[in-house]
Amino acid sequence: MKRIGKNVICLLLSFALTFALAGCGASGDAEESAQGGNSTTGEKIVNIGVTDTLGGMNPLTIDQSWINVYAVGLEFLPLVQLDKNMNFQPMLADSVTTQDNVNFVVHINEKATWSDGTPVTAADVEYTVLKLASPVIANATMMYYIFEGVGEDGFTEAGATSIAGVKVLDEKTIQFTTKYPISMTTFQNSYASYLRTLPKHVLEKYSDEELMTLDWFNHPDVVSGPFMVTEYDTNHYISYKANENYWMGAPKLDKLNFKIVDGSQVYAGLKSGEIDITHHTMTAIPMNDYESIEALENVNVVYGAPVTNQSVFIQTANVPDAKVRQALVYAIDREQILNQLLMGHGEIVDGFLSSASPYFDESITPLSYDPEKAKQLLQEAGWDGTKTLRFYVSAGDTAFVNAAQVMTAQWAAVGIKAEVQTVDHATLMSIAGGTEYDLFAVQYTYAPVDPYPDVTWLLSGEGSWTGYQNDEIDAAMAATQETEDVEKIKAQYSVVDSKMQEDAPMFSAYVISAQGAVNKRLTGVTPDVYGFFNDIHDWDITD
Repeated sequence: MKRIGKNVICLLLSFALTFALAGCGASGDAEESAQGGNSTTGEKIVNIGVTDTLGGMNPLTIDQSWINVYAVGLEFLPLVQLDKNMNFQPMLADSVTTQDNVNFVVHINEKATWSDGTPVTAADVEYTVLKLASPVIANATMMYYIFEGVGEDGFTEAGATSIAGVKVLDEKTIQFTTKYPISMTTFQNSYASYLRTLPKHVLEKYSDEELMTLDWFNHPDVVSGPFMVTEYDTNHYISYKANENYWMGAPKLDKLNFKIVDGSQVYAGLKSGEIDITHHTMTAIPMNDYESIEALENVNVVYGAPVTNQSVFIQTANVPDAKVRQALVYAIDREQILNQLLMGHGEIVDGFLSSASPYFDESITPLSYDPEKAKQLLQEAGWDGTKTLRFYVSAGDTAFVNAAQVMTAQWAAVGIKAEVQTVDHATLMSIAGGTEYDLFAVQYTYAPVDPYPDVTWLLSGEGSWTGYQNDEIDAAMAATQETEDVEKIKAQYSVVDSKMQEDAPMFSAYVISAQGAVNKRLTGVTPDVYGFFNDIHDWDITD
């Protein structure tokens, strides 16, 4: 139980965290295509505005943050991918099955081919896993320690040519064997969705050392996805051309660009048409621009499912009394913060899960704003008010910086002194898991269909962000891996969220329903939190 929790921390830091940080770079033009629209040559070109910087285009070395995953995933498809309804949609794989939750059999679509016409095979999948589990490449964001034949550090022996838990059965079928049972949902969400298969016949001639810096990844000529990158600048843009040989059907668009901009530039870009699309998890739009974007006549606005939780973690080693922690929640008016600072675009929950999750228990009523109850709990705990709590927040999340000031004022009203310390992203992450903070706030996207890895880590005791551990929760989390029955899993997560309300090692300030927008000249595209690019080959531009 603790094993999977403690090993996923790198993945959590790089992917599940969705910070509302503006991009580091200003808007930049890659080439003529970055101007957007239909070019003078009649090409169909679409620009997606994003506010985070790119980590790179090498699938073997990138972390799993949203922009990296999407940017690379346009070229190298995953086995499956969540769709907008949070069901797993087949991509390279047309089926994933298991009889025992230990052996997972993946069948590659018979029609799946590389852009040079070569079939995508199980050998390609095996090759990719070998490289991602290589101690030379050493990508710590992948979690392959769970498979037979892979070390607890997530890597194989140097030079390994096979993995006991990854076995090719035939040209199109491969079997993954885990060291202990996991649910089908966890296998698909944590492994099949992040395994972006590479072409073995192109890359097998290179050593692991060479693959780490191989220039081929910067402009690949063999891909399985709908687009291939032609040029990029990590701070300004990514430019793609269509893969005319895409096995699901040639894209209707000729070119695609990610334009990396500052959040303050998004509204102007949408208004002018230089930005065609914004996305809920890749584009941090300032809240004060929401209404202006809604008023634009050339775009449709779509608010996403509430999946991004503004979580506040309490270091229980420093705040050991559950009554004090619960008082922190009672003392703040979360509904007021949601309505005034986020204009109501979100919801209030207690615990990890929002209404977007199939495991959300609507019967768990969030603790209401009750300063008198907070005072009573503090009195029962013997709180003397002399301690000042250190409350760390991200300087880049301007909405929550404001919310934190409201919260500290409301805490002060009941006798709790707290000092907000705004720090940059790197500093925030450097203190995570230590005891330098009493409260630690960050935006965190718990995968609605599979919060298991996140929850097990965050409640794994000493060294986690909460320092909290509970045997009842451990048992409930283990039980989620023993069934696919939604109601049974829901019952276990209800145990977890109820304990969060009771013991309060963390609480949700609010859950954000982020804004997305799309230019009305586009067809076949609706911004959504999940499944955004699954059918990008059907996107088109009207005259």
